[in-house]
Amino acid sequence: MKVLQVINNLDTGGAEKLLLETIPLYNKKGIEVDLLLLNGKMTPFLETLKGINCCKIYAVGTSVYNPFHVFRMIPFLQKYDIAHVHLFPSQYWIVLAKMLSFSKIKIVVTEHSTTNPRIANYLLSIIDRFIYQFYAKIICITIDVYQIIIKHLKQQKSKCVVIQNGVQLQKIYDAQPYTKKMVSSLFTEQDILLVHIASFNKHKDQKTAIKALKYLPENVKIVFVGDGPLKIDCENFAKELKLMDRIVFLGNRTDVPRLLKTVDISILSTNGEGFSLVAIESMAAGISFIGSDVPGMINVKDAGILFEKGNAEELAFYIRKLIDEKDFYESMVKSGKRRAEQFDIEFMVDKHILLYKTILE
Repeated sequence: MKVLQVINNLDTGGAEKLLLETIPLYNKKGIEVDLLLLNGKMTPFLETLKGINCCKIYAVGTSVYNPFHVFRMIPFLQKYDIAHVHLFPSQYWIVLAKMLSFSKIKIVVTEHSTTNPRIANYLLSIIDRFIYQFYAKIICITIDVYQIIIKHLKQQKSKCVVIQNGVQLQKIYDAQPYTKKMVSSLFTEQDILLVHIASFNKHKDQKTAIKALKYLPENVKIVFVGDGPLKIDCENFAKELKLMDRIVFLGNRTDVPRLLKTVDISILSTNGEGFSLVAIESMAAGISFIGSDVPGMINVKDAGILFEKGNAEELAFYIRKLIDEKDFYESMVKSGKRRAEQFDIEFMVDKHILLYKTILE
């Protein structure tokens, strides 16, 4: 079996990280899996995957919205049994390439988010329904995503399947912490260190996390991991609030397990999630997790803490509660560890392989 994973680029989002971590596993299990990128720009994830040297990596251009990618994809469709596609617009281009080439390749798509902006647009909704007719299966990463997709696409339920994302738990268990001073000279070992791991885009809400510092003691500081178009805006916001002496923007990193083992609390302020890998990674690392109460955070309920979206004061309240109440903190850590054990990435990969085999029968 030969499978081609297709995605816009290998930047530092959740879908991209999953490909970085799963492609080597597929190949170890005897499934030949390669990667096709619309934009082949070098990123930390792409550099890491190339260093592993476990698959072929192709790139068709730079701008992900270039419609000529459709024609550039066609030659690849003749070489693989299945194309597994992630994110828009890759989801559209692969279908058009299949139509124009009359290829018999089976195509599968994973829906990674509960926030699809095309849902609110009548014309784009119609186009979505047409495009998705060509997919053999639609993989939804949570039941929340499944329910939204069923309603939006009006597809037969049998075409959609829920396969939850997974995490390399052993990698996190084995990670060694840094000292806080090693992360930044701004920090001392006595500081309470928070971490926020997410791309700086419209789907996330780093500003609420920044604002929460105003309601917390001076020794509470935060590390932001990630990059994106809204990063400079968030840096300016932190400067306006005179909080830059308590905030470090680290950019994209590939040592997230070590960072999680170093900090005290992990937070994710967001406008919407499909499935929060960061939440599971944080719980596996043995620290408490606090996230926005939005669709897609179902994997956090009763194992981490959820606060009202955009409510900086409530976020600060829970951070202070974790700092002040050791028993509460430890209870959250224990609940989180138990929850994380359910999301070993091996389970997810095995389910995907079984699905591939079913599609080709």
